[in-house]
Amino acid sequence: MLAWFARRYLDVLGSIYIYNEHRGYTAIDRVLEAVRVRSPDDRELIAAIERHRADERKHYVMFRRWFELRGQLPLAVDRTFGHIDRFVEIMFGRSIDRLDTQAVIASDRLFERLCRVIALTEQRGYRQVEILLANRHVLSDPVLTRIFAIIRKDEPSHWAPYEGWLHRNGKRDARWWERAVDTFVHSELLFLKLPFLFLNPWIPRRVEWADAQESKGGARQMAPVAA
Repeated sequence: MLAWFARRYLDVLGSIYIYNEHRGYTAIDRVLEAVRVRSPDDRELIAAIERHRADERKHYVMFRRWFELRGQLPLAVDRTFGHIDRFVEIMFGRSIDRLDTQAVIASDRLFERLCRVIALTEQRGYRQVEILLANRHVLSDPVLTRIFAIIRKDEPSHWAPYEGWLHRNGKRDARWWERAVDTFVHSELLFLKLPFLFLNPWIPRRVEWADAQESKGGARQMAPVAA
């Protein structure tokens, strides 16, 4: 029973993380589009966001490799289990896929809001990884432990470009209510959605990898995850 619990917990955890990593790097493509139009000469910012995108892609590939080693695909979770999805929906009143990139490009107010959402999401991710690296179920899996150790190392550079843009342009830091929304989104995922996924035996698995339709070269790139 304990072995089943641990395996199911890691299965659910990995499925949520691989979804969020894939959503992360594909959503950053939209951010890059906006930044390249708004600030084409800000090469430092563009390069930092490109590195963020590359890290999110690397993390996705590591989780994909972890599932491949287990001989299975992830559970078929969708944007219901995405932190950034829910945060954007609350802050912008629409999903990431329906977000008006041109409106974000044209408006300082919307772009700075997006920067705060991304920064808060990445900071939340760092704190959660710290917790997971003390979790005995995670520590029982050396490959997964190594993955989260790499994510912990990468994470601080992910919110830096967005906070840096806010500070350089005289924009405010996140206010208490924005942090409260972040806490709400995280709590909703942790205490409602994750248990539902854990206890629901009818959740199917994906039939293909999330990046199956992407270029063949990037899709098969492997990242080091060995302990």
